[in-house]
Amino acid sequence: MTQHPWQDRFADAMMKTFSPPLAMLVRGEGCYVWDEKGTQYLDFLAGIAVNSLGHAHPEVVAAVTKQIGTISHVSNYFATPPQIELAERLKRITGAGDEGRVYFCNSGAEANEAAFKLARLNNKGHRNRIISLHDSFHGRTMGALALSGKPHMREAFEPVPGGVEHIDSTIKALEATIDTTVAALFLEPVKGEAGVIDLPDGYLKRARELCTEHGVLLILDEIQTGIARSGAWFAYNHADILPDAVTIAKGMGGGVPIGALVTFGWASELFRRGQHGSTFAGNPLVTATANAVLGVIERDDLAANATLRGQQLREIILGFKSPWIEEVRGRGLLLGIGLTEPVALKLGAAALAEGLIVNAANETSIRIAPPLIVGDTELADFQDRFGRALASL
Repeated sequence: MTQHPWQDRFADAMMKTFSPPLAMLVRGEGCYVWDEKGTQYLDFLAGIAVNSLGHAHPEVVAAVTKQIGTISHVSNYFATPPQIELAERLKRITGAGDEGRVYFCNSGAEANEAAFKLARLNNKGHRNRIISLHDSFHGRTMGALALSGKPHMREAFEPVPGGVEHIDSTIKALEATIDTTVAALFLEPVKGEAGVIDLPDGYLKRARELCTEHGVLLILDEIQTGIARSGAWFAYNHADILPDAVTIAKGMGGGVPIGALVTFGWASELFRRGQHGSTFAGNPLVTATANAVLGVIERDDLAANATLRGQQLREIILGFKSPWIEEVRGRGLLLGIGLTEPVALKLGAAALAEGLIVNAANETSIRIAPPLIVGDTELADFQDRFGRALASL
C-alpha cells in the first residue's frame, strides 16, 4: 500500500523511538482537531492530559502573542514578572504556602529528575533508599527511568542510577518498608500510564503518616493528575494531606513545555545554590502562558467541571452495558476503562475510525483525558462515537 507523502517524510526524518503516527493533525479548536484531509476528530486525550483548555483557546493565544512580542527568554541570570507570578500562584494552589519554593523546568521528566536530586539531599544518617511502586511511570530520562517501576523500559539502558527500590501498591508493603533508612517515597496518586490505576483507599494518608514519623520525603508525581484534572487542583487534596514535594507539568502549560517542582516546609531548605538549573526553565514565554491557563481554570472553576463531567462520562461508559467493559477507574477527567479482554488496541483503532481520539494504555485499558472545558455537546458526541466503536468489535 502506498503511503501518504507525510508518512514517508516522517519515517525518513524522525528517530525510530515512536510508533508510526496515527494521523497528520493540522488544526485544533476547543475539543476538536482536524487532519490534513479535513477529517474532524473529537479529542478525548488532550495531548495526554496536556491541553487543559483544549485547542486554540483565545486567552492562551492572547497570552502567547503578547509575551512573544514583549520578551520571550532571558536565561536564569535574570527574573521576569510572569516567572515570579507563576511561582507565587503555584505556592498558593499547591498549599505549600510561605515556606514553599518553586523550581521551574521544561517537562514532567525534568521535574522528576529535580525531585530525584532533592531526595538524594535527604541523606542524614543512613538514608540511602528511595522507594517507588511497581508499574509506576515517572519519565524516560535516566533518573526518572530508575524511579519508574517498569523493568522492560529500563533493560536496554542499564545501569540506571541506583538506590531505588520498587514495592507493591499496598498499605501492608508500605508499612513494611518505610523506616529511617529511607530518604524519599515517590508516588503517583493515580498510575496513569499503567491504565489509570487508583491507589488503595487510605494509602496516601498512611503514606503521609509514615513519612512524617520517619523523616522521609513524601514526593508526589502529579504530572498527569494535577492541575484540576482529578476534580481538585491536585489529587492529594482528595486525601486531605500535603506532600513534602510535588512535581507538575502537562496541564499547567496548556500546550507549551513547562514543568515544576514545588517543595513544602523543610524540604524547601535542601537545595543549595548551584545544585540544579536549566537554561530554558521558567522563561517568560512559558510562564506567562501557564499563568493564563491557571487563571482560566480558577476563574471558570474547571475543577468542578472535571468532577461533574467525569461522573457523567463514567455513567455514559457504564451505560453501554457492553460485555467488553469491566470497570471505570480514576477520578474527574482522568479515567481508565478496564476491559474484559485484551482488545484495547483494536478498540482504540475503531474509535479513531469513528473520529474519536482515546488511548490504549495497555492491552486491557483505554485511557480518557479530555480537555477540562468539555461540556454537554462533547459528551453527547463521545457517546455516539464511542458507542459505534464498541459496536464494531
